[in-house]
Amino acid sequence: MNIMAAHSAAPQTPLSVTPVIPAGRMAGAGLRAQLLWLARVRVLWLLVGFALIALIALLRIASLGLVGQAPERTSLEDALLPPRGEITDRNGAPLARAFPAYALWFDPAAMGDSGSPLVRSPQEVAQALKAIFPDIDVARMARRLASGKSGYLRRRILPEEANRVFSLGEIALEIPRETDRYYPQGTLAAHVLGYVVEDKGGQLGMEQVLQDRLSHPDQRVDPVALSIDVRVQGALEDELRRGMLATNAIGAAGIVLDVDTGEVMAMASLPEFDPNTAGAAGAVNVFNRATNGVYELGSTFKPLTVAAAIDAGVVRDLARQWNAAPVPVGSRSIKDSHSMGPSLNVPQALVHSSNTVTARVADELGPERLRRAMIDLGMDRRPFIELPAKGRPIWPQGAWSRVTNMTVGFGHGLAVTPLHLASAYAAMVNGGIWRPTTLMKVDPTNVPQGRRVFKESTSSKMRQMLRMISLYGTGRSADAPGYRVGGKTGSAEKAGVGGYNKTALVSSFAAAFPMDAPRYVVVVVVDEPKGTIASSFQRTAAFTSAPIVGKLVPRIGPMLGVQPDDSRDVDISDLRYLVDKGK
Repeated sequence: MNIMAAHSAAPQTPLSVTPVIPAGRMAGAGLRAQLLWLARVRVLWLLVGFALIALIALLRIASLGLVGQAPERTSLEDALLPPRGEITDRNGAPLARAFPAYALWFDPAAMGDSGSPLVRSPQEVAQALKAIFPDIDVARMARRLASGKSGYLRRRILPEEANRVFSLGEIALEIPRETDRYYPQGTLAAHVLGYVVEDKGGQLGMEQVLQDRLSHPDQRVDPVALSIDVRVQGALEDELRRGMLATNAIGAAGIVLDVDTGEVMAMASLPEFDPNTAGAAGAVNVFNRATNGVYELGSTFKPLTVAAAIDAGVVRDLARQWNAAPVPVGSRSIKDSHSMGPSLNVPQALVHSSNTVTARVADELGPERLRRAMIDLGMDRRPFIELPAKGRPIWPQGAWSRVTNMTVGFGHGLAVTPLHLASAYAAMVNGGIWRPTTLMKVDPTNVPQGRRVFKESTSSKMRQMLRMISLYGTGRSADAPGYRVGGKTGSAEKAGVGGYNKTALVSSFAAAFPMDAPRYVVVVVVDEPKGTIASSFQRTAAFTSAPIVGKLVPRIGPMLGVQPDDSRDVDISDLRYLVDKGK
């Protein structure tokens, strides 16, 4: 039974064993699958990690590109931008620039000990520097090096000179890099520009006026455009210099002024100075005769007096005859340089520059009205210009006497600058509008409105008479064919201690062109010309200053857009007979 039971149970043995073998295999297969899944998860996490790292890197790069570069770019601009802004003429030609430069500095403490600051003796080092800089005084340089005091040995040296100094092997000889103000046009427009002194900024001229703007971190990037045209400036200085040298004058001044905007196209004062060599010690010849020198400008005032008289109704009929005999004034008398007949009309008086007729016109106008006219023209105050050097007029104080009124009428007793005269003539020919002058380029859409000082009809009559002076009178040598120049001469003795100096004249010519549609005023003043062969041994304006204008206008006209045209002119047909009948 037991055996049978055992036999009967034997077939069941496989049933009990069969689940064991597959279970092991299945467990192995599950483990393998689990390990494979785990490996895949780990790889996935690695990929995710790498992706996150890459994303972070990209975001960082993008962040640096968008944010981190801005300071670097600003820093680069600061490194490249000169510490002082550029000045240009109205057309962009450079007038003043800042350039990196080198200096030679002596630093006795460079060795860092109490011993000698030099490897060699001061005498030997001075001799070595002499080989680099031939103008050095060896003895003086040796004493300077032996003194043990730090400071500049030379303010400016060339790069090749710096290399030679380095080769000396003297640590105490340092080559600091500094910024130099450079004026590429040399002496041109020196009185307009001024100069710069290290650690003091701009001196004189527009360098001083524009100091804050030129040194401002946000504004120095943009060049400052002045009103002057470097081409016109060069021509003006050239012709002034020729005229000054030809007559052995002690100085000269000139102005070219836009009559409609008040812009100074050129301004010159001779003798000049070189702003490149001017330093802390200053410069010679810095006095600006155009804006700071005050002179009695003589007969150039006569047209202004006549214009005021026409405006006031004192001169209604230009054909009226005025007594041309000497005008008694106390124990003296006002008279002409030569007799021009018993009487003259106003056009004749201007053409022949009659003192007597102009004095009588002023006398009839009266002191108060002439004084008022001169005030309206700005003659009682410093000239309107940005420059710091502005001369104060010598203005008759109090109520003007009859004598003062008459003498001012023909240009004596009132001293002003050449710029005053240029502004007055601009108002007289442009339709009667006075505007302040400026050395800054003016936006054509933002021209100063100005104020009316003469009637438009008066201005028209004055253009006719100024043109006749250049055609028939003392201004003939200023006439430039095709440019319709009109203007007036002026010759006045210089005032001095004890009265007037009869041997020293100020000769001037005030003109405008083209007179049929005036665009520019030109004023030339020659200080103490001498009678020479070039001036036919004459000192007066007709022989000294007027010829300068006659040579200048054809040079600058095309530069300023005025082409010669012989087919047109101001119409003087209604006045010409008044001058002709006096011949």
